[in-house]
Amino acid sequence: MSRFGGFAPVYDENSRVLILGSFPSVMSRAEGFYYGNPRNRFWKMLCGFFQEEIPPKIEGKRDFLLRHGIAVWDMVTECDIVGSADDRIRGEYVADIGIICGHTPIRCVLCNGTKSYELLQEHCPEYLPIARKMPSTSPANPRYREEVWYAALCENFEKGVDKPLCLR
Repeated sequence: MSRFGGFAPVYDENSRVLILGSFPSVMSRAEGFYYGNPRNRFWKMLCGFFQEEIPPKIEGKRDFLLRHGIAVWDMVTECDIVGSADDRIRGEYVADIGIICGHTPIRCVLCNGTKSYELLQEHCPEYLPIARKMPSTSPANPRYREEVWYAALCENFEKGVDKPLCLR
């Protein structure tokens, strides 16, 4: 096993929704940014919700997130791991999401998969009232359902330009 660090959180003072992953995949670590595996459904789903093209570069993705009030981080900030599977994570350090939630108007935490939700339950239970376990966008998840993500996003963005795929 090798030890790896995750990415710094992406957020600003306008972030309203926090999306928490577990830990960056091998492909994401190689790219240097969240959800770097082109088969991961994250960027397709999120950009599809806002009816925008997927930004090709990291800075464009960061700008996209911040423009829409979305913060992104992983529950595991450092760990020993071989490959990308969540069940291979060992010796993890867990994120203090209070760094984000305590300084932003976060009103919802969407956990991208079971591992992030379980870690939130164990280490940050004070955020459970605003948290929801979402189907992982990982290409390894055969139970992914985009409509579940869209419904959660619709609940957290106001009608109008923020909410393009929701009923107006």
